[in-house]
Amino acid sequence: MADGTEFQAERKRGTIHAGGEWREASSGGTREILDPADARPFAVVSEGDEKDADLAVAAARRAFDEGGWPHTPVAERAALLRRVAGLLVRDREKLGLLESRDAGKTVEEGRVDIDCVADAFRYFADLVAAEAPGRVVDAGSPDVHSVVVHEPVGVCAMITPWNYPLLQASWKIAPALAAGNTFVIKPSEITPLTTVALIDLLIEAGLPAGVANIVTGPGHTVGARLAEHPDVDLVSFTGGLASGTKVARAAAVTVKKVALELGGKNPNVVFADACATEEGFDTAVDQALNAAFIHSGQVCSAGSRLIVEEPVRERFVAELARRAERIRLGRGTEDGVECGPLVSEQQRAKTEEYVASALAEGAVLRCGGRRPEPSPQRPESGYFYEPTVLDHCHRGMRVVREEVFGPVLTVETFRTEDEAVALANDTEYGLAGAVWTADAGRARRVAGRLRHGTVWINDFHPYLPQAEWGGFGKSGTGRELGPAGLAEYRETKHVYQNLAPKPVRWFAG
Repeated sequence: MADGTEFQAERKRGTIHAGGEWREASSGGTREILDPADARPFAVVSEGDEKDADLAVAAARRAFDEGGWPHTPVAERAALLRRVAGLLVRDREKLGLLESRDAGKTVEEGRVDIDCVADAFRYFADLVAAEAPGRVVDAGSPDVHSVVVHEPVGVCAMITPWNYPLLQASWKIAPALAAGNTFVIKPSEITPLTTVALIDLLIEAGLPAGVANIVTGPGHTVGARLAEHPDVDLVSFTGGLASGTKVARAAAVTVKKVALELGGKNPNVVFADACATEEGFDTAVDQALNAAFIHSGQVCSAGSRLIVEEPVRERFVAELARRAERIRLGRGTEDGVECGPLVSEQQRAKTEEYVASALAEGAVLRCGGRRPEPSPQRPESGYFYEPTVLDHCHRGMRVVREEVFGPVLTVETFRTEDEAVALANDTEYGLAGAVWTADAGRARRVAGRLRHGTVWINDFHPYLPQAEWGGFGKSGTGRELGPAGLAEYRETKHVYQNLAPKPVRWFAG
């Protein structure tokens, strides 16, 4: 999978998998996958539509209703997940490279993603294997046995984003399989390749036919059909707010379970005391760069809003801009590259429009704000954009309110703790945020007041498979990872057994 030729050689019959068979799209349609570093096609996938979605759902429905996977002992399901994790470790290098070519990120970021995917499969294997078979409920009688058990939801439709293709897929697939479900996944049409490769690994690990199905194709056809399909029991979507709203509306018609992981506009709050030492200052600046510019800012949890206390604002922003200018842009597969291109020309144009609007509204450009000069590592045809710092921003600006999903950092200033909290919470999203301070009491107070699903203290971007990931407000309604991530893919059943039944005699007879 090191390049498009190798990927195509492995795909003998297309990239749609339904009922245990790889196949081409029913229409015969295909889509070229572009390398965002040079805009050249390097792979071709099948372009499915509603008919392909229907075939995949039918296969998943049969596998759930008539197959053995939902009734497979928990220990066997866990063992399969662990085998998948082992295969991911085995293929780490080629999968990391493929993720880099597909999404534009650096190879090192791709490798780390694969490590996290393997961790997710191991975590859900361990979680489900360690569970008790049911929760006994005291019914107040020795003649009654009452227990609450968890069962799989059924057929799960999964719609995943383009920025972390395999990682986001694993956060849905691993718990769904651990719980005993079957699924149909639709990866982003822009970055589908590693999800296709994961289906191959599931098959190699011994997953029964029909349990795992994939349809490559656009959201407006394949995704829309999966969201509304009457034979789908749950739809899990990760992506933008507008598309998530459409998924929720479509799913509501059949009252299916819905899990939505949507956008974020995440504050990174830096108090002056965090910068009281040179080491503290350097660490906070370094983490602010990491928060804003990893994967070119194309991260739902990106710390795209720097909210810094006034006494250190000028020094902090000056150093941040100086270091942002030195970030090495280029093709993710090149040695020494620290930041790759944006995923598409559309995404770059959107980023440029946001920067232009911010400057028109009074923001001060401290660095970036343009396309870089071409170089051997940065072909002119690639979708590159310089890391950008916009100073003197305020809540009235679009760039502060709306999710850019590009390498753009806005700077706001506060003077008091209450003002910092008010600024951080002044967003319709509530996905993640961070607090930097040397005062442990203040750290706990501020973290407790922030209305965000994840709050980091003196850090940014780590996540734990054991901890739930989700958001407040318009960041969504779903929970992934942790026990709550497994619960998303389950239904609860109360089994009440009367060991000594007697007539009720409520009615004359």
